[in-house]
Amino acid sequence: MEINKNIRYAKNELLQYFRSRATEFLSEIQLKYGSTQYKKQASAINKSLITSKESLIENVMQKAGKEAWTNQEKLESVLMITYTSYIVMLESRNDVWAYEYMTFSRRIGELWEPFCKLCFSYPINDIELFIPPTFLQVKERLTSEIEDYINNLTITNKEKEQLLIYYSKVWSLVTSGEIQLELDLHFIFNGIRYNVDFKSGFGSNEKGNTNRLLLVASIYKNIEEDYQCLLFVRSADNNHYFDTLKNSGVWQAHSSSDTYVQINHFTGFDLKTWIENNVNWENDFKNETFNFLQTNELTQYLIW
Repeated sequence: MEINKNIRYAKNELLQYFRSRATEFLSEIQLKYGSTQYKKQASAINKSLITSKESLIENVMQKAGKEAWTNQEKLESVLMITYTSYIVMLESRNDVWAYEYMTFSRRIGELWEPFCKLCFSYPINDIELFIPPTFLQVKERLTSEIEDYINNLTITNKEKEQLLIYYSKVWSLVTSGEIQLELDLHFIFNGIRYNVDFKSGFGSNEKGNTNRLLLVASIYKNIEEDYQCLLFVRSADNNHYFDTLKNSGVWQAHSSSDTYVQINHFTGFDLKTWIENNVNWENDFKNETFNFLQTNELTQYLIW
């Protein structure tokens, strides 16, 4: 397959490439796993196609560096490669293990997050990704600050010791273990640190996750006042858990079209328009795959 900057328009060629690779992979996989081991076959074909996609992107980025492609040319190329690999991945998985509504709707949502994150990995604007602090680092920092404050108070040493004991008890009440502070994306834009959590949508059982997100955002706000926590949701149909986060004062929550407005603001790329111009599930899937989805009323989940 020839690699040049026009690969960002080569949807049909890329679909043909990934389908050829999928055929090769499936021949080997089916020799290794019997027909009754369809779950292992599905997992294996997914992993093989992901590896193939990543290898192609690596080659494209090498060529882009040599030929000094623009940031937009790079991003559009990666988006097209990723989307076409998704199409073939879904087709191949369905061939060996037919989808039902729960697994298909969840899978479409799972693919959406990394797709959106490509805009931050290959941004048009000046964005810098960063590694978030661990809970231990935050705890050590806050503990050091409060200990210094207590030790400088004009009180007796016994009173200082007692305050430190109480402070230690507060930490033990906050958590009995480590809190996972890492969210889906962390970046710096115009000197401000942003933490992003992507979510396909809010179901009826989100209380635990909502409480965790409130706690994590509150911790970030206590680290530095200028930390901004963003929630990007795919679905326009949300519930009170989304509203709780949106009205919390610690999360800036966005859903549906508003999510794409925010992605455009930070990355400088209009992902919504790209999707409207390039993502065409009905025409891009093989006829037998789309007919299966249509017959089983799964096309309703093909909403990005």
